[in-house]
Amino acid sequence: MGEPLVVAGAMLACSFGATPSSLMVVPSGVPVTAGGPQAATIMDHKPMLNIATFGVCSSIANPTVAAATSAAMGVLTPMPCIPMTTTPWTPGSPKTTIGGQPALTQSSQCICQWAGVITISNPGQVKVTG
Repeated sequence: MGEPLVVAGAMLACSFGATPSSLMVVPSGVPVTAGGPQAATIMDHKPMLNIATFGVCSSIANPTVAAATSAAMGVLTPMPCIPMTTTPWTPGSPKTTIGGQPALTQSSQCICQWAGVITISNPGQVKVTG
């Protein structure tokens, strides 16, 4: 049996973020639901549209964190998180597609340009599997 498919409202975590976030799935075409909410695909990775802020970012690879840390004489200074997710989630479901794209599963990850790894801590449902 496969993993639960990820749906709108799924809980996300970032390795450099301070707080959890929830996945937003923007309807395109005919919405596909999975146990109620709309199912997500690997293409639901757009910053601030699909992936919201994680509070503050503590990655020194983030230019605002680097500048604030430098100004604080090397003391790590977290700054507001603005995700920079430019590539799709990976891997997607090997057998379930939605609108021609692999469905998002709980083991999928998305990489932030500021070195954060975004994971799915709760897929939002447990009935439908991919």
